[in-house]
Amino acid sequence: MSDEIITFFKAFADANRLKIVGLLAQQPYSVEELATLLNLKPSTVSHHLARLAQIGLVSAKTESYYNVYQLDEKALQSKSRDLFSQDNLAAAVVDVDTGAYDNKVVKDYLRKDGSLKTIPAQRKKLEAILRHVVKAFKVGKRYSEKQVNEILNGYHEDTASLRRELVGFGLMKREGGGGEYWRE
Repeated sequence: MSDEIITFFKAFADANRLKIVGLLAQQPYSVEELATLLNLKPSTVSHHLARLAQIGLVSAKTESYYNVYQLDEKALQSKSRDLFSQDNLAAAVVDVDTGAYDNKVVKDYLRKDGSLKTIPAQRKKLEAILRHVVKAFKVGKRYSEKQVNEILNGYHEDTASLRRELVGFGLMKREGGGGEYWRE
């Protein structure tokens, strides 16, 4: 589906094609009329119309001696809705390593022994570190504050900050002040 999205954007990646779509959104035109309006050669306009027809946005009908082109607004709306659906947009990035940023940040902030050199001040970097640290806790298991501190101490001596940030970012839940902690 990402090829279809690319083809769609390539069709609109030309200012004259955008102008043609804009004009056809108002009313149907012949090649000659469009060429005159846009100050282009008819062969150039025909080329642009062919690209737009290729993706199903324009169609031609014969009137007297001319082919008159019109925009298929329903096709434009339908294609836009289909191409930009959540599933299709997600499919466009299947080959992207979404963990690359986190991996880089973790590599930059961790010592060889797995402890943190420092707790990042930048929120994005802090969040990446916290996503790494939270993996030390089993999903669904409840931990006392003492157990949490023991685990976090392996990362940094400021266990209170790490604990607070894990809860603040929603990566762990806490029950009462000093109560149990868990990862959902």
